[in-house]
Amino acid sequence: MPSEGRCWETLQALRSSNKGRLCYHRDWLLRGEDVLEECMSPPKLSSYSGWVVDHVLPHTQENPLPSETSPSSRSTSALDQPSCVPKCPVRNSAFSPASPATPNGTKDKHESQHTESVVLQSSRGIKVEGCIRVYELVHRMKGMEGLRQWQEEQERKVRALSEMASEQLKRFDERKELKQHKEFQDLREVMEKSSREALGHQEKLKAEHRHRAKILNLKLREAEQQRLRQAEQERLRREEGQGRLRSLYALQEEVLQLSQQLDASDQHRDLLQIDLAAFRTRGNQLCSLISGIIRATSESGYPTAENQAEAERALQEMRDLLTNLGQEITRACEDKKRQDEEEAQVKLQDSQMQQGVEVHKESPAPSQGPGGKQSEDLQVKVQDSTMQWYQQLQEASTQCVLAFEGLTSSKDSQAKKIKMDLQKAATIPVSQISTIAGSKLKEIFDKIHSLLSGKPVQSGGRSVSVTLNPQGLDFVQYKLAEKFVKQGEEEVASHHEAAFPIAVVASGIWELHPRVGDLILAHLHKKCPYSVPFYPAFKEGMALEDYQRMLGYQVKDSKVEQQDNFLKRMSGMIRLYAAIIQLRWPYGNRQEIHPHGLNHGWRWLAQILNMEPLSDVTATLLFDFLEVCGNALMKQYQVQFWKMIILIKEDYFPRIEAITSAGQMGSFIRLKQFLEKCLQRKEIPVPKGFLTSSFWRS
Repeated sequence: MPSEGRCWETLQALRSSNKGRLCYHRDWLLRGEDVLEECMSPPKLSSYSGWVVDHVLPHTQENPLPSETSPSSRSTSALDQPSCVPKCPVRNSAFSPASPATPNGTKDKHESQHTESVVLQSSRGIKVEGCIRVYELVHRMKGMEGLRQWQEEQERKVRALSEMASEQLKRFDERKELKQHKEFQDLREVMEKSSREALGHQEKLKAEHRHRAKILNLKLREAEQQRLRQAEQERLRREEGQGRLRSLYALQEEVLQLSQQLDASDQHRDLLQIDLAAFRTRGNQLCSLISGIIRATSESGYPTAENQAEAERALQEMRDLLTNLGQEITRACEDKKRQDEEEAQVKLQDSQMQQGVEVHKESPAPSQGPGGKQSEDLQVKVQDSTMQWYQQLQEASTQCVLAFEGLTSSKDSQAKKIKMDLQKAATIPVSQISTIAGSKLKEIFDKIHSLLSGKPVQSGGRSVSVTLNPQGLDFVQYKLAEKFVKQGEEEVASHHEAAFPIAVVASGIWELHPRVGDLILAHLHKKCPYSVPFYPAFKEGMALEDYQRMLGYQVKDSKVEQQDNFLKRMSGMIRLYAAIIQLRWPYGNRQEIHPHGLNHGWRWLAQILNMEPLSDVTATLLFDFLEVCGNALMKQYQVQFWKMIILIKEDYFPRIEAITSAGQMGSFIRLKQFLEKCLQRKEIPVPKGFLTSSFWRS
């Protein structure tokens, strides 16, 4: 029938389509219940089947029938087959065959709306489906049988391999156990052998140890005996050294007493008109000699027999000197007495003549020193006016300490806190002074001035003022002056350029607060008596340590500081003093005079040249003073200054050289070379670090 042939042609077309050429998977049963349901349900044609039958198949057949193109034959052919054609719901227009991609490019709206699915039930198709399923079942059974046989074969192989591996493992364990047993036996034999060797070596070491122990015991006993002998020798040497040191101190004390007796002979000089300068000069040299011996021995340890012998010779010479002086005085007294008797006789014989006049032979006048004294007859003691000024400053310092004694001795925690705050506010700004910019220096000066003026200042994050305690101002003035001098003793001694910024601040504070300046001088004179200048005398009954402290030495635990450190401190304080007298605060009142100006420096230089030089000290202080202040004195005094320099070179240098030992010539040579260079150039150079106008603009 034509309709039956068209159905097979439709199936042939479907088989040749893309979906019909899809591969068939054998595991389709594993896809799930939905797939199985599709297989169990009768096959359905796609909604595209009608379109394929109407449009594709007529073009692919070789002998097309006229009835294939008519819609009536197409509809009746489907009805002739013993099949039911239920209608399926209308598909989305997106999946309709009537799309723009059709060969004729037209859209059949009628077919897209009434497309139906045709259920095909054919005996031949059912047979084919049955054959396919039978083939699949047979193929599946064959595969399952083959898989089962393969699994059994693999299980047999695995069991065989497992048994073989088990046997091999047993053999391996047996060989391993045998090897371990052999190794254990070998190890035990080796250990036994090494143990026997170790025991033999240990016995040998014990024998050697006993032998060495005997030798060491002998050496230890010898070393202990030697140590005891050395300790005994050291003890004897120490006792002998201490005895020599005590003897040296006793010799020094006796020499100082004899020196005082030489000083007491000044009254005979005025009475008898005799020159005692040579005796005093030699006495000072002997005192300096013994002091140098004691300083040298204190640095090196204990004095030797040579040191003691030298000191004894110096003492004996001092005694001989005093004896000769007594003889000179006695002879001068006798001459004076005889002269008086002769004059009395002349008066009696010639009563009509004029009264006798003392006749003095004219002799060239010796060169006058800066203080008006003869250079051949120098002093040892300071002038009375200078000594009175020195004592007034020390009394003012003592009264200042008594004024704030209540603040320092108070047990109250608040008072202690105020004291600490005031001390920090006074000393910390001074510690910050250095060769910094002028603007920073002005800030420090303003802070110190505000503190002394009673204004609150910031210190340690707190506001501090001298008005917090009635004794606060006295305390701050004293501590401030003490700190200025301490900076000279420490900072200026190490860095000479620091003298000028510290001095300019001190000079400015001195000008605005005169009491601070007096306290600065008091502290300076106490720590450095040579800044007066003042040579303290040894008094009877005074302890040697106290006398050394009066001279400016630091004494700790009965040990005097080394001479180099002493000279370094004295140099720093003299440099600070020389800088203060020539500098003024640039922002102060220029119409007022300097509170302690260059005239005091001229006075100091004149007085120190009128006094006997001290070994190593005088040369050092003169060099430091002239290097810092020499240029200012040259500009101020001009010709008179150069006269004084020539006096130092011609008259004072020989005196310094006479009392200076060979080991202390460094300071003398340095001073001599400095002055010779200045005389050659006819100019004292500006000191290094001097504050110029550019410093204050920075």
